[in-house]
Amino acid sequence: MPKIVVVNRAGEEKTVDADAGLSVMEAIRDNGFDELLALCGGCCSCATCHVYVDPAFADKIPAMSEDENDLLDSSDHRNESSRLSCQVQITGDLDGLRVTIAPED
Repeated sequence: MPKIVVVNRAGEEKTVDADAGLSVMEAIRDNGFDELLALCGGCCSCATCHVYVDPAFADKIPAMSEDENDLLDSSDHRNESSRLSCQVQITGDLDGLRVTIAPED
C-alpha cells in the first residue's frame, strides 16, 4: 500500500496509507484532514482540494487537464507545483509522495 506524506496548513507532517486507485484528495480526507474541504467531492468543479505536490513527483503524475488548470487559475495561492488533489490518482509509483495543503482562498 503506497504511503503519502501530508503537510497541513500548520506545517505538521503526517504519513498516511493510501489505497491505490483512490485520489490523493480521498486519501487526505479519509485520514482526518478536515482542512481540505473538497466541496465538490472530487468532480473537478471547485478548487477546495488544492495542494502543492513535491516537484520530485511531477513526472509521475498525469498532466493537468484544461478544467483543472482553469480552476487553479481562480486561486490566489497557485504556484508551479499546484494541483487539485482530486485529479491525482494514487499508484504504486507515488509511494512516498509529499503534498502540502494549500492556504484557503
